[in-house]
Amino acid sequence: MPADPTIGIVTDSNSQLTAELAERFGVEVVPMTVTIDGDDHLEGVDLDADDFYAHFDDGNPPEVTTSQPSPGAFAAAYRRLADHGCTEIWSIHLAEAMSDTVGSARLGADAVDVPVHVIDTGSASFGVAACVWAAGVVRDRGGDVDDVRRRIDGFVARLGTAFMVGVPLLTQRGGRAAHLELDDDAISVLAMNGGDVRVLEQVSTIEDTIDVMSTYATSWIEREPKGVTVAIGTADEPSRTLSDRLAAALAEVPGIDDVVHYRVGPSVGAHTGPGTFGLFVFPTIR
Repeated sequence: MPADPTIGIVTDSNSQLTAELAERFGVEVVPMTVTIDGDDHLEGVDLDADDFYAHFDDGNPPEVTTSQPSPGAFAAAYRRLADHGCTEIWSIHLAEAMSDTVGSARLGADAVDVPVHVIDTGSASFGVAACVWAAGVVRDRGGDVDDVRRRIDGFVARLGTAFMVGVPLLTQRGGRAAHLELDDDAISVLAMNGGDVRVLEQVSTIEDTIDVMSTYATSWIEREPKGVTVAIGTADEPSRTLSDRLAAALAEVPGIDDVVHYRVGPSVGAHTGPGTFGLFVFPTIR
């Protein structure tokens, strides 16, 4: 249970927030809609990661789109927290530059009586989860919404991500990577800052991708001498071996305080496909 149950925390399912973090801070997770070949599903409700990647098993990528939760879904989440005694809510979300989620949350906030502070993290995927984690610590130490906004603003600038997509066509089709010149004969390791995707390095073997990502993560230690945490994302079973090898490469590195694991769920996998793995690295949250 959260230390201060009067302040509720909400996020969207694109955050890929782990069940452990959601339980620790009492976070309400509002599901994104993932549409597969014309059928709508709610991420984490009637569509989990395994169900999603099973749609790729025949080798033909399905038609997949994602959309933000409705204002009504956010309003319902805010009311549930209010019914449990929350007198204030921090609603922490996927970058407004990448999705209309923040706008939908604001409309939902207008429909309820409890004060709701909608926070645009400027990040995506587990970058949002890391911000939720930081917000939970701020709240449980007695901080207010101004404290959490300052913490997140400073935190996102010190967060990095590197990843290999399983189906590059999906990433390029999404628009934000359409400008990338990817070598069909190489494996591309990508990085993202805010909504901007860039090629970190193009390599020839899977082993090289692990080396590139581990080097990228350890480079953060020089920037953050007080220590960093690495969150490693796994899409499906074929990518689990790779993410486990990446975790092993980082497990004993001085300056890396912790390695945590999360699933690359449907709302992210819609843009990356099966076979995806990667990491987020950020200052250890204390």
